[in-house]
This record gives sequence, C-alpha cells and structure tokens, in this order.
Amino acid sequence: MIGKTVVARPSPHPETWLQVRPEGLYCQPADLFIDPIRPVARAAITHGHADHARPGHEAVLTSAETLAIMQARFGPASVGGATTPHWHEPVTIGEVSVQLVPAGHILGSAQVVLTWRGTRVVISGDYKRSADPTCRPFEPVACDVFVTEATFGLPVFRHPPIAGEIATLLASVARQPERAHVVGVYALGKCQRVICELRRAGWDRPIFVHGALQSLCDLYQAHGVDLGPLLPATVAAKSAMAGAIVLAPPSAIADRWARRLPDPVVCLASGWMRVRQRAKQRGVERPLVISDHADWDELLTTIADIAPGEVWVTHGAEEALVHQLQSTGQQARALALIGRELEGS
Repeated sequence: MIGKTVVARPSPHPETWLQVRPEGLYCQPADLFIDPIRPVARAAITHGHADHARPGHEAVLTSAETLAIMQARFGPASVGGATTPHWHEPVTIGEVSVQLVPAGHILGSAQVVLTWRGTRVVISGDYKRSADPTCRPFEPVACDVFVTEATFGLPVFRHPPIAGEIATLLASVARQPERAHVVGVYALGKCQRVICELRRAGWDRPIFVHGALQSLCDLYQAHGVDLGPLLPATVAAKSAMAGAIVLAPPSAIADRWARRLPDPVVCLASGWMRVRQRAKQRGVERPLVISDHADWDELLTTIADIAPGEVWVTHGAEEALVHQLQSTGQQARALALIGRELEGS
C-alpha cells in the first residue's frame, strides 16, 4: 500500500485575516473587533479609556476590571453579554484562541493575544514598562506580529522616573505651604497612580479630589488599590486647602473652579509635559512628566524583548517609529487606525 504524502498547509499571513475596517481592527476568523470605535456584534476591549472602550457592543471579551470600569463610566446596561477570562486563560472563538495578558497601562489593561492556525498576533492596546502600583505589569509575549501603540513614538519623549517628578511636587509644596498645589490628572489611571506614588513618597495627609474623580477612585479601592484618605475639594473650606495637594481633571485646573483654591500652583501630570511649550500654552506652572504610555526607549526595548516577525504600529507617531524599526532591519508598517484620542497620556 502506497501511503499518501501529507503536505502541511502554510500558516496564513496575519494580513489575510486581520483587517483595518472603519469600526477598527477586525479578526475575520473569529468575527471579532479589537477596541472598535462604534458598536459591533463582538468586541475584545484592551482597557477602559474611552478611546478604546465604547458602549453598545452586543458581546464583549475583556478583563473583569475593565468590565467594571466600562459599567461605571457608561452604565450597567451599556455592555451586552460579557466574557471576563482570567489572565492567560485561552478562550476559543471560532477557530481562534484568544488570551488576555497584562499590559501595565491602567487597572485591568490587557494585551489581546490571537492565535490561529499556528500564527500568533499580540495587540498591545496601550502599555508602559515602568512600575505602577495600581495595575499588573506588562508581560512580553513572543509572537509573529506585534501591534504596538506609538503615542510617544519620537526620540524627544523619554519619561523620567516618576519618583523624581513626585519629589519635585512635594518639594514645591514644602517651599510654599500657604498655597494649594492643584494637579491636573486624567480621571482613569493617572489620578490613582499619582495618589499611590504620593503615598509611597510619604505623603500621608488627606488628598483633596475634584468630584469628577471620586467614583473611579472608589472603583480602584474596591479592587484592592489603597489610596489612603481622600477628601472632596468642592466643599472644603479654602483655608483647609492651604499647603494641600488637590487633584482635578486637566480641564478644571485653569478654570474658574481652581480659582477658589488658596493661590493655586497649577500642575499637570502628563507625558506631554516633556514639551515645555505645551505646558506654557496651558498655563502650567509646575509640569510633571508622568505618563502611562511607553516612551521612545520603552517602545524600542519592548519590541527587542519580543522579537516579533513583524511590527504593526498604530495611534501616535506611527511613521517615526516605523522608520526607526525599518532602519534596523525590522519589518514594520503603520496601520493608521482612526478614533484614538490618546486619553490618559
């Protein structure tokens, strides 16, 4: 009997089954969108920032923390059927194995790992490599294609250690005890990280928070992130906030709301504060270069750690990062996804 020769099918290239559509990045064999910008039948959500997590999907796969964030931000009925697997637990959708792996961006942030017919693609969402007491650290995953963000994908963006930025803030408070320091922070992630870093640096006094920040602080505390004593800034007496640290959304720090504080020192915590002209334009007296995204060096280090066959770059300085990678022999291209507003930078 003459045996048959079995010819192995080559693994399909990811560009044949991962497509950029108006809704977002689409995995065809799973009928699954990743972080779509409009309601779809099935979505995998990397994290809770509004430029990645939108309401109205019929079915959602995400981390338990991200689901809680989406329900807090959009309402309990905003998410249809939800699947919240444990970290690294494979979920099969069609013929595709889907896993969530920590991304180190904010509470619950995940990379989406797709494996189909022997090919693995990792979609990072947003991520950083520096330590953050409010979320699980980024985990590199070997893959054929790594889809990376490039929010700070220019060599000028090299974030300093956060401990030094916090020390700068506390030194300013010590020098000016008659003034309130009002710090602009994004409500989800940045606010809670700054609070935890202040506690780590020894600031055990109550921190005053704008009302728009309170609900997400409560959510973090409910998920085991200890923020220490917080007080509402809106109802506090002006005299009580002399020498205090007050956290508020960036839109409020130069607004009428901040003028009720005692001679406020206006601060802003953001990776964009590396560009001093941006700080000047926003009337920021004390810029704090604190970001929840990978900087230029972290982007390059991450790609070197993973050593993927290809890198696809999305949202941010795509062309600069692609050019740098190609100059070193790495296969790379820009995806040009739309709808990313760089919340929480």
